[in-house]
Amino acid sequence: MSPDASLHAVAKLLGIEPRHVDALGVVHEPAAETLERFIAAFGLPPEPDRAAAAIVEARHAAPLGLDPLVIVAAEAPALTLRLPPGSGLVEWHCDFEEGGAAAGRSRLSAVSDRPGEALLTLPGALPLGYHRLELKIGGLSVGVGIAAAPPVCHLAPSLQPGARSWGLTAQLYGLRSEHNWGMGDFTDLATLCRGAGAAGAAAVGINPLHALFAAEPRHASPYSPSSRSMLDYLYIDVTAAPGFSDDPAIRALVPAAALAAARATELIDHGAVAALKRPVLEALWRRFRDTDLGSGGAAKSAFGAAFRQFQQEGGQPLFTFAVFEALHEKIDREQGYAPWRNWPAALRDPGSDAVAAFAEAHRERVEFFEFLQWEADRQLGNAATAGREAGLSLGIYRDLAVGVNPDGAMAWADQELVVPGMAIGAPPDALSRAGQDWGLAPLNPLALRRRGFAPFVAALRANMRYAGVLRIDHVMSLQRLYWVPSGSSATEGAYVEYPFADLVRLVTLESQRQRCAVIGEDLGTVPIGFRETAHQANMLSYRIVAFERRDDGNFVPPAEYAPLAAASAATHDLPTLKGFWLGRDILWRQRLGLYPDAEAEAADIADRHRSRWQLLEALAAEGLLAPERFEEFLPAQGEPVYDPALGDAITMFLARSRARLMLVQIEDIAGEVEQANLPGTSDEHPNWRRRLATPLDDILAGPDMRRVAALVSAERRRSVAAT
Repeated sequence: MSPDASLHAVAKLLGIEPRHVDALGVVHEPAAETLERFIAAFGLPPEPDRAAAAIVEARHAAPLGLDPLVIVAAEAPALTLRLPPGSGLVEWHCDFEEGGAAAGRSRLSAVSDRPGEALLTLPGALPLGYHRLELKIGGLSVGVGIAAAPPVCHLAPSLQPGARSWGLTAQLYGLRSEHNWGMGDFTDLATLCRGAGAAGAAAVGINPLHALFAAEPRHASPYSPSSRSMLDYLYIDVTAAPGFSDDPAIRALVPAAALAAARATELIDHGAVAALKRPVLEALWRRFRDTDLGSGGAAKSAFGAAFRQFQQEGGQPLFTFAVFEALHEKIDREQGYAPWRNWPAALRDPGSDAVAAFAEAHRERVEFFEFLQWEADRQLGNAATAGREAGLSLGIYRDLAVGVNPDGAMAWADQELVVPGMAIGAPPDALSRAGQDWGLAPLNPLALRRRGFAPFVAALRANMRYAGVLRIDHVMSLQRLYWVPSGSSATEGAYVEYPFADLVRLVTLESQRQRCAVIGEDLGTVPIGFRETAHQANMLSYRIVAFERRDDGNFVPPAEYAPLAAASAATHDLPTLKGFWLGRDILWRQRLGLYPDAEAEAADIADRHRSRWQLLEALAAEGLLAPERFEEFLPAQGEPVYDPALGDAITMFLARSRARLMLVQIEDIAGEVEQANLPGTSDEHPNWRRRLATPLDDILAGPDMRRVAALVSAERRRSVAAT
């Protein structure tokens, strides 16, 4: 076999796609050097023959060829076994997660296209959950975990067929209020939930709440987290923490001038917010330790008992995260900011004696970071309760990022799981003709299987907590991810396959267990058949009005929207309604020199002009805007003009759609022109730092909110009647 053929054979075993077509129709085939880097990233020998042998050996090492966790359909459980010679009947015993058991003897059936394998079908359905299965066959006894998963995700009544609900979305950090300390917090979230519920919304959607970097608060992107399972402590409302209102000395720590300055800024200064909150939170921790916690781990109050229970339930993952935070803080103070790969060698290994000694010597500091997680979790839970009490039938709609920052806590704590030297990205498309490198560390699909998918399940559970809906960012990652080798162009990447069927079933299982619906953000390059599989699993698709076009470029009418979907005017990566109409995103790209050439710039400008006319025509076809008014918004001479009436028409257009959930951005209600994030930029554009110009209370109580809520509610009811 030739060297190239050997490389491709190993790539196939690893699920590395040898060829892909980007969104612009260009065919890409990774070079041999790229394939070699991919194979090395999996931790395999550089020689193709040795790498292939290692893969095959690992697969045959598992007893009966079974992974540590086998995912089966609860309604028709069946497992594929690699058989010892002379196999016949299988004796099996299954202990159920919630108690009880089932047992029996089953005859195997052959798998015609896979010699040496057979299918074991268990009679009857299994209860949903994670069980323990013991098998006896041919003198061999094997025990494995078994996840019995349902075929579909949970759907609340307001997402069932025929239902039409709507939600209000916001970038939580960007909410402005008279009480917060320079960025939105969990009290603002509670206020938003109450206001949205009172206005008739079913859900409040927010950005990911993942933990970022306490030692370096300028890491601001919620989509580049240190950990996807922990919370960003900067969302804590310090004034709502236990002890603040009772302790004048702690309240006196708040510097009035600095607080006023943070509240007045146009953009969020994350460093200033952290500098305000950290001293007060540390004082609150010391008070909490002395007042609510006793010696020897005892608790002296209800708050203290709740904290101890939180620690117990969080277990090793919570403790390890807190150790990382304490280590990161200490090294940052002594040496300046340093990624963990640049730490002293003994501290790079979370299981080392040096790390254990550090944790023991700094036990109180570690507990402080656990305290921050507890308080953030407590306040998030209170906000969710406020929403339910205000009438949000779906509640909070949370967001799960596709990956983690390679310098963060998860990458340090679970180095087998995170692939070194690779980043998640995207091949070229209309938004980024050079492709994208998001700088996020991908998960190793082989390690994910070896770990029984535990990290994936943990991330789902953590982000479904207190939520009625979970949006999975770049949901195509369940099937494949685009990896880019470090230091390479984003066009030099390749797709890597993931265990799609197993991951979808785990999503459905956790969705049903947590009673949390799932929205799959399926924008960009979507694999053939992906949406059909997601639809069959009751995952809502994510539909953005600007992308819902027919082949001729005209906008899809509301009556033709997919029902099992969430429809929105935009996302955090796209311009607001006003920004779209005025071409604010194009102006930013021009200003920052992001266009690769004049031809691409001209094409973008022409496409936007054409899109404006097509959108006006779509609104007119629905009777939402008279054709004679077109020139108000697109004058024959001069620049386009945006008016709230145009925004109302577009919002009503979406509200008429068959999509069961329709989303309204608070930025559009407030008339904001700037978007949260401009793809392809980092420091050049103030990504993740924008604050609403208008205070939250004023928006919720204002005429624009009342008008938009009334229009949307009426159109949603009308769309139900029309079906």
